[in-house]
Amino acid sequence: MSSIPTLHILYTCPFCWKVRGLIEHLGIEANYVSVNGLKIKKEVAFAGDWGKVPVFTDENGEHFVDSTPLLKHIDATFNDGKMAKMGDSKRQEEWLEWTDTKLSKATVPILYGTLGSALKTTTRISKIEKFGFFSRRLYAWAGFPIMWGIIAKKRVKKDGRKPKQLWHDLLTEFTDEHNGKPFFGGESPDLVDFAAFGYMRSISPFPQFSLLKDHDAGMAWYNRMHASLDSTN
Repeated sequence: MSSIPTLHILYTCPFCWKVRGLIEHLGIEANYVSVNGLKIKKEVAFAGDWGKVPVFTDENGEHFVDSTPLLKHIDATFNDGKMAKMGDSKRQEEWLEWTDTKLSKATVPILYGTLGSALKTTTRISKIEKFGFFSRRLYAWAGFPIMWGIIAKKRVKKDGRKPKQLWHDLLTEFTDEHNGKPFFGGESPDLVDFAAFGYMRSISPFPQFSLLKDHDAGMAWYNRMHASLDSTN
């Protein structure tokens, strides 16, 4: 029996926002199912050994995983592959990889790069995501030093730039590549735009998003991306 597609997500997951943005832009009717942040593997076990979100289940019950391949699959299935055909395919592939290696790694430092920001982030996540009463408090107060001590601190030290400067540099590099056009894809967004938008959008629920707001070109592009979603809803 056919039904509408389903996307299993965490509301604060950048990889989920990549896929969700494209679904919204294309006006695809879909169910969004929030999983428990501490039980992800168990709650998406139906999709095999992947054990992560997002998981996209099509109307026939077939499961698809991994955010960048998911972007391509959704574009091919629901949009006749139009975004994948925009511009130079080699350039698009290179910049999809750029977003997944550069922007994805920049999200952790800006959200967890200091002790204070890490606490704000995990406290906010515990309120947004689906947690039980006790696991919510455990995550908020025990999760942040782990994220700070193991991941973010190491990345900040290795890069040498403060998280705000890192993001500003990346946004400059990205928007310069638009060559005066509104989007990376030209007059309309392509898969690279939605990949980059997902990473930036995942920071928007947190106070640290204010650190990005004085990057004029980046915010102008971000607002145009939001407008592209609103125009289809």
